[in-house]
Amino acid sequence: MHQAVFYSKGNDDTVICELCPHQCTVKHGSYGTCGARINQNGKLMADSYGKITALHSDPIEKKPLYHFSPGSKILSVGSYGCNLKCTFCQNYHISQPDYHTRLPYKHYDPQEIVDMAIDVENNTGIAFTYNEPIISFEFVRDTARLAKEKGLKNVMVSNGFINPEPLDQLLEVIDAFNVDLKAFDDDFYKNITRSSLQPVLKTLQTIAAGNTHLEITYLVIPGLNDDRKQFREMIKWIAGELGKYIPLHISRYFPQHNLKTDPTPTETIFEFYETAKKHLAYVFPGNIHTYGGISDTHCPGCSITAIERGGYSAGIKNLTPDGKCSKCNFQIIKHLKSWN
Repeated sequence: MHQAVFYSKGNDDTVICELCPHQCTVKHGSYGTCGARINQNGKLMADSYGKITALHSDPIEKKPLYHFSPGSKILSVGSYGCNLKCTFCQNYHISQPDYHTRLPYKHYDPQEIVDMAIDVENNTGIAFTYNEPIISFEFVRDTARLAKEKGLKNVMVSNGFINPEPLDQLLEVIDAFNVDLKAFDDDFYKNITRSSLQPVLKTLQTIAAGNTHLEITYLVIPGLNDDRKQFREMIKWIAGELGKYIPLHISRYFPQHNLKTDPTPTETIFEFYETAKKHLAYVFPGNIHTYGGISDTHCPGCSITAIERGGYSAGIKNLTPDGKCSKCNFQIIKHLKSWN
């Protein structure tokens, strides 16, 4: 078992995990909220280190990342556990302890993951995804370092609920994030995810302020986070605090785990899409059939189609090798795997 970082000694035989804002006080033999970090004799251990429950080669658009290495594949790696307890979790069978303790897994060391990524044709790198990769900090860090040495890119699909110091270390090795912004309401975070909103907003601000690529996913759940006023406030916050060129994916909800609310009406997704487009340059509907090029990337400078999409397939249309619009020279994409 691998010793964890970011923890301190508590009283008696307890330790305090300092990886995420929960700051769990963990007794000997017990796990923190995430179900992946355990106190053994006064040491916090990363119990999930190298224990892989999901391993697939995916189109990078599936993460979803639309403006980072479009049209390429990425080796997607998942373990188990999560520091949020979303009642609507799409991957609850690997993220929630009541389920993942019965899951089979296979052990891989970081070098094995990197070697597999190198062998995948048209592969841009490694995506740490499926469950919450933050709680596998040590394995993500070690694997991502090796991947960068081999010229691979590293991606995290995350809830963004992490403390500043470990986030800073991840930003040294992670090239792109897709962060799930669950709602723009702290009560939602407290009641539905058992966490809080402000640390996630801080994470988004920190990523956006650096050189790491950022995209955001917003899953619209009827009756829980579909308040029109709050959504408008969120869009204005993203545009003002993060920038109008941050890609936003507005996804349709379907019943999962403990939440049995009806699926999001398609009309709501398209309504929110139109609202967001008033303030953001790149908005994409998700988990829904689209039409008329609504999932394409259009140049904010001249409106020409830069990338065409159908499902998880992407075709580069009017981009120069350095990711600029071939008509007006507007910088649209910073990383194009196919032309490297």
